[in-house]
Amino acid sequence: MSELVARTGRHQQRYEDGCRLVAGCIPFKYRNSVESNGAASQKIVEVLMINSTSGPGLLFPKGGWENDETVEEAALREALEEAGVRGDLKHFLGCYLFKSKTLQDESCPEGLCKAAMFALLVKEELPSWPEQSTRERSWLTIPEAIECCRHPWMRKALEEGFSKWHDDHLKINGKEEDIHIS
Repeated sequence: MSELVARTGRHQQRYEDGCRLVAGCIPFKYRNSVESNGAASQKIVEVLMINSTSGPGLLFPKGGWENDETVEEAALREALEEAGVRGDLKHFLGCYLFKSKTLQDESCPEGLCKAAMFALLVKEELPSWPEQSTRERSWLTIPEAIECCRHPWMRKALEEGFSKWHDDHLKINGKEEDIHIS
């Protein structure tokens, strides 16, 4: 059992212009691909997704950005609570608007949300975490993740945010180890 506890409630939730502010990340790591002769050939990027608690499909960790934390702290907290991973934020991928059917309240009657998403290079995968009883982790290649992604806005963050940044970064720097937050 995890000694860490997930935050609950909305009493510290941030809102802006009728939108609930959300922070999240696309956790990633590198795995060596193996040639048929057993030699390592190249590094393959994999992203971590978690199951949804409200239906089919997979998600990236995300949740409410609260008044007592920065957006970066909120993204790191959500990765820990929902996916049980720690790491380094490497790049701000952008803000993505979406409408939540389940998260309507007096501060956000339309259920509009604005998610700030980051690339998170995973350094540690914890054996237990706050939401492990309701969340399962899956490491996927980018094409697999695009196929399994539940929400169009998350697919856009993966394709237009993460993949473009990652490809551009590798063209400029040539190797994964040099990745730094922009």
